[in-house]
Amino acid sequence: DEADVLYEDRDITYLFGIGNGDTVVDGYGMAAFLNHSCDPNCETDERDDRIFIFALRDIAAGEELVYDYNLYDGDLADPSRCYCGGANCRGTMYSPAEIKRRARLQMKTAPEPQMPFPED
Repeated sequence: DEADVLYEDRDITYLFGIGNGDTVVDGYGMAAFLNHSCDPNCETDERDDRIFIFALRDIAAGEELVYDYNLYDGDLADPSRCYCGGANCRGTMYSPAEIKRRARLQMKTAPEPQMPFPED
């Protein structure tokens, strides 16, 4: 909650939730140079309350470093669209679990369908 307030007016953030998300680390610096991809060549790993970025495979010289952001919160109106173009592109930077959570929330808030009245 504190991070939400602290960063609410920033257009761009590089925040990482640690553990269950109660601790937030600002990754400004290194994370600013890695983009999102649904087909990543890197991944993040949490160790001792720190975030590390590791290669998933050999990366060619000049190849862009990308990892799956797996976003897990944010404004429901914000789709955080993904344009990575990967074969497994989800169309959003949200994690599969967050996509399911958002779908459940939308189902709960969707208006009840109205039954049409038979014409006389």
